[in-house]
Amino acid sequence: MFKTVLFPIDRSPESREAADMVAKVVKTHHSKLVLLSVVESLEAEDTPTTLAEQEMASPQAIAELLATAKSLFSNLGIEAEVVERQGKPAFTICDVADEISADLIIMGCRGLGLTEEGVHDSVTNRVINLSPCPVLIVP
Repeated sequence: MFKTVLFPIDRSPESREAADMVAKVVKTHHSKLVLLSVVESLEAEDTPTTLAEQEMASPQAIAELLATAKSLFSNLGIEAEVVERQGKPAFTICDVADEISADLIIMGCRGLGLTEEGVHDSVTNRVINLSPCPVLIVP
């Protein structure tokens, strides 16, 4: 049913928790797994303020993250393809899903978009609204 599963990852605990669900879905459906991480392209006025934001703007940190995730899935008997892109996360996730003809996107949710003020800034909400395929959100 799900031939290709896209798993966008970052350094959040929610992303790590979603990895269990990804492994279950991929094993159950014998899916191809594509791991994606996005080096965030920041506007001149957008300076990363937290360590996590600084790391997600670093190509070296993204490469390490993808290598670690690929190794984690390999230890579970799952081969994964890795994709690293630069851009705005939600748009890049949807673009890659379209490019690889993903049947499902699985991602963790930080809960930042659950308030009226945060709903427009939520990567998860944007992916749900723009995705070319179903999206499974792991709370």
